[in-house]
Amino acid sequence: MELIKENIEKIREKIHKACAKTGRDPDSVVIVGACKHNTPERIEAAYNYGIKVMGENIVQDALVKYDALKHTDIKWHMIGHLQTNKVKKILEMASMIQSVDSLYLAEEINKRASRKIPVLIEVNTSEEVTKYGTSAEQVIPMLKQIAVLENIKISGLMTIGPLEKDPCPAFKLLRGLKEKIESENIPGVSMEWLSMGMSDDYELAIEEGANIVRLGRVIFGERKK
Repeated sequence: MELIKENIEKIREKIHKACAKTGRDPDSVVIVGACKHNTPERIEAAYNYGIKVMGENIVQDALVKYDALKHTDIKWHMIGHLQTNKVKKILEMASMIQSVDSLYLAEEINKRASRKIPVLIEVNTSEEVTKYGTSAEQVIPMLKQIAVLENIKISGLMTIGPLEKDPCPAFKLLRGLKEKIESENIPGVSMEWLSMGMSDDYELAIEEGANIVRLGRVIFGERKK
């Protein structure tokens, strides 16, 4: 577990440097531990070293880890693609759903939720067919439809940068969308969070305005399947 501690210390140093380049407060950046394929013991170690928010891609795995770690005050985010038939289960534990990519999914969340649930709208900024997310052109029309749902709180945007090329254009596009949405002052819509950047590109994402980064391998090491 000592390696996890060392990894987190290195990450915080890099976040400080990235924030220094743009005059930002490092404390404004939330690290979400992407804990797919990690055991509750390893997740708790990361929690003990300061990672208070964890993100899961798979609902069944999330529920197991949530039950095992109920003695902590970890906040859980859904960061993977969410099927509508899994919405009810994830609402039992998630404090945020980062991967809302359609009106249909938002409507299902709204129907199943017994409280106002913060969500991020996932945007496919790289236009890769293998990625989920709405298109940049459809974000604002979709936002306006989702914003009227009483149990949904739109709190920002999320994207996954391309793996095989420079991610900066994708990050710049998401930041531009955020600024455009803010200028429209859509009722019920907040752009508090910009979730972009993972293990290979989080420093670049922070320089482009990310205040949530989703980090797995650089915290936990290579995935254990």
